Amino acid sequence: MLQGEAVKSFNLMLLQMWYIDEKELPFAPFLCDKPENEITEKGYVIPYGDSPLDDEKVGERVYIDIINRARKYVHIMTPYLILDNEMENALKYAAKRGVEVELILPGIPDKAVAYSLARTLYASLLHAGVRIFEYVPGFVHAKVFVADDKEAVVGTINLDYRSLCHHFECATYMYDVNCVADIEADFRSTREKYRSVQEDAIWKGHRLMKYTGVVVKAIAPLL
Repeated sequence: MLQGEAVKSFNLMLLQMWYIDEKELPFAPFLCDKPENEITEKGYVIPYGDSPLDDEKVGERVYIDIINRARKYVHIMTPYLILDNEMENALKYAAKRGVEVELILPGIPDKAVAYSLARTLYASLLHAGVRIFEYVPGFVHAKVFVADDKEAVVGTINLDYRSLCHHFECATYMYDVNCVADIEADFRSTREKYRSVQEDAIWKGHRLMKYTGVVVKAIAPLL
């Protein structure tokens, strides 16, 4: 739950979508209320949106910025892993410079093709030092970044081309707020129910999946 001035940003994003075909946008009545309670939380909470109708890849830029600035760790939960070169290189470079980079992905996918495509990236990431865990009980739908006990993002933005390039998405960036510790605790709790992916066993028992992933990778930006 989000409280305080930051709520207005989500109100504004909703109104922009709701009135997308209107010439006059009656925003003022919905944005004039002041928070009922005094702000006591430290740090910053910044909601933001991403749109396919401009040249600003806000969602991807925020993620890459967190990865590039991390010093101790970057922990990520995402249901899909369909990366462009820039995102893949950012994750690999962070791991190579000593940052603990860990990904939690679904153990039971909802889309076989997307799962096959994600696995084509595993070897390259694992070789660079990225650790990959699959959530054994089932599907993971969270979209979470948390880094260095200091900053986090929770929202709708997946690590795939559709979310990063083709969809309207939104998220909340948090810096130095108390709930960052709760987000990291949730990541660690989820990670306890995992199987660790090893580089020499990515395709073990999944030969058809391997061929599917390799073929689909050629058209990945369209997915």
